[in-house]
Amino acid sequence: MKLWTGRSLTARTTVLFASIACVVIGTLGAYFYHSAEVSLHQRADVVLTGRVEHFSRIVRDLYSVSELKSRPLLFETMLGAEEDVLLFRKPGEAPFIDVNPGNVAVPPLQAGAAGQLPTPADIRQTVLPDGVPVHWAIARTRAREDGTEVEVIAAHPMTHEMQMLAAYRNRIVLATLTGMLAATLLAYYVLRRALRPVREIAARAAQINPTSLSVRLDSEAAPVELRQLTHAFNAMLDRLADGYQRLSQFSADLAHEIRTPVGALIGQTQVTLAKPREPDEYQQLLESNLEELNRLSHIAENILFLAQADHATLSIEREAVDLHAELVRIADYFEGPADERGMRFTVDAEGMASVNPMLCRRAINNLVVNAVRYGACDTVVRLSGVQDERGAIVTVENDGEPIPREQLDRLFDRFYRADAARSEFTESNGLGLAIVKAIMHLHGGSARVVCPVPGVVRFELRFPRV
Repeated sequence: MKLWTGRSLTARTTVLFASIACVVIGTLGAYFYHSAEVSLHQRADVVLTGRVEHFSRIVRDLYSVSELKSRPLLFETMLGAEEDVLLFRKPGEAPFIDVNPGNVAVPPLQAGAAGQLPTPADIRQTVLPDGVPVHWAIARTRAREDGTEVEVIAAHPMTHEMQMLAAYRNRIVLATLTGMLAATLLAYYVLRRALRPVREIAARAAQINPTSLSVRLDSEAAPVELRQLTHAFNAMLDRLADGYQRLSQFSADLAHEIRTPVGALIGQTQVTLAKPREPDEYQQLLESNLEELNRLSHIAENILFLAQADHATLSIEREAVDLHAELVRIADYFEGPADERGMRFTVDAEGMASVNPMLCRRAINNLVVNAVRYGACDTVVRLSGVQDERGAIVTVENDGEPIPREQLDRLFDRFYRADAARSEFTESNGLGLAIVKAIMHLHGGSARVVCPVPGVVRFELRFPRV
């Protein structure tokens, strides 16, 4: 099986096509051979019944028995065929006319009533030692001179017919083999030409590498059967190019985030070590370095969390959380940063949610940080929660600058960061919304963002019912 599946599609299709051609041609040949064989046997039966009828009429109307006995060569001449058998006899006696060049053994034959001619159904068959069938027919009539009953027996060994059928069979076998060979060559040629677009697609695809992800397959030039494949391949290339671009952007953003604290650590340390310092100065340096190290640690923790969520290595434990109490607690926690921008919170929630409390709090915190950071000053951040038959929904809504649709669809993508994301106030260093999406994935829920009206951004988290 492995040897068969390992072969090329052209070879496999050619072999299958040749096999089908062999079966079809062979079946037709066998059908025509059988039809010819049946026709020859039916013809022999018709000739025998006609011959018996003819000689019965001669016995009844033209010649007496004594005249028949005196003219044996006449009947041999009338038969024409050297191997055919013709016998005239009285019932229970030896034949008085015996034309049997091949000395074919006469089988027991049962004739009908005098004057009753045989039909093809009355024909009897025997087989010679060499396998040649012999057809026998018998009829009973009354002699013209005295009304004596005479049996007329005729037989036809189908030697020539069998030779003709053997030659016909050989021609059928030869035609089958020739047709199979012709079908094989023709199928191989046609398949090679038909699969040329596949080879062209493969050659085109071989040109694609990380530096040429913009190359695409020509769907319009491809056959109709391959257009779906080329469309799917081009769509895959679009996703790869998009992911590669996001990964490059993510790498650049990550380098940017890390470079700032690392540069600060190096610069401050070099300045401090340039000359002896007072203990207070060293303490200030260590405190400043600790802040930068905490920032680096936070970035590393976020990246590690996303990696673990990607590989489903986190199993979460759930418990019932009161939505109103949780949202009030979060609003109180962020009251200070919001007040600095003249913002305030409103909470409208009821019901319970089956969640992991720590992860749920982290997801909502990230959304609140995002709302406080990007919301317009002196506005209200609206927190709401509701429980329904499918679970619970938590909503964080703020007023601010309209978000373009192309950015709205990619806000949760961890490899995507808008230029405006590089600012000082950010807890997640560009990964906050990606973490929200990962947390909702661990819960089996969903996260989405919409703009119900211009200038209003609404984030919705749906926690499923367990």
